[in-house]
Amino acid sequence: MADRAAVLEKLADEVLSIERDHPVRVAVDGCSAAGKTTLADELADVLRLRTDRELIRAEIDHFKRAPELRTRYPLESPESYYFEMYDCDSIRERLLVPLGSGGDRRYVNGLRDSSAAEVLDVPVRTAAPAAILIADGAFLQRPELNDCWDLSMYVHVSFETVLRRGTDRDAAWMDSPEAAAHRYRTRYIPGERLYIKRVDPAARAHLVIDNENPARPILTRPSAG
Repeated sequence: MADRAAVLEKLADEVLSIERDHPVRVAVDGCSAAGKTTLADELADVLRLRTDRELIRAEIDHFKRAPELRTRYPLESPESYYFEMYDCDSIRERLLVPLGSGGDRRYVNGLRDSSAAEVLDVPVRTAAPAAILIADGAFLQRPELNDCWDLSMYVHVSFETVLRRGTDRDAAWMDSPEAAAHRYRTRYIPGERLYIKRVDPAARAHLVIDNENPARPILTRPSAG
């Protein structure tokens, strides 16, 4: 079993092996508290040491819809979380399509703060032709987005781990650990089960990283079929 540094080097190998005539767009997908952001940050750091190509980091949590625009389902429901929280049109049109084939490479890497309460003053930037985008977030392989990735990684952990890590993390800003655990049991985990049922992201991804033990993640490829 490889240690984390070795797995990050292998992931960097995969990213650098991709040749495109436009910036390479990499998705780091997975459930809540799977370790996506940490992995994406560390991968970007490794890539900066190995290449002088421009590195773009984007957290898809900065492309959430404002709560008042999520009106089709009850706001705290799993359906609202899966279908309404993320502004897939903006993710495509403001970030991914401009960096793809035929795009003008003019992009933004966020629109709102992670709570979606405040609009961010994010400048429009122009990516270098050989830039690399590392984007992390939930639901990145939804049909609305999946054709925009040049490499997709799925960070896998069990739902028991999602509940434990998510409760520990979110208790700091919620009223109590019990309130955080309730939100995971009734909103996040059911919404992520819906994603897995509809999309099967671990099978669809190019690479899967089992992150149950962050010190020694396991890198696999889904079976073809």
